[in-house]
Amino acid sequence: MQNLYDSAAPKKATNLSINSDLLAKSRELNVNLSATLEDALTHVLAKTEADKWKKRNAKAIRSYNEFVDEHGCFGDEHRAF
Repeated sequence: MQNLYDSAAPKKATNLSINSDLLAKSRELNVNLSATLEDALTHVLAKTEADKWKKRNAKAIRSYNEFVDEHGCFGDEHRAF
């Protein structure tokens, strides 16, 4: 699978505005805000890329599903369940 981003790229400081209560409660729990944001952004990027892939490949997916509906899955004759 292709990497979504260069995980070895240097860190860059940035300013964010977030809900003050959310920030206070996160700090009480010693939540690493930078790591949490990076994790959340990675998930958003992955979902966005997956959605773009599905859109680009919608015709092929539809064609394959039509083939399976008509002929069954490849290897059905070898399945023991």
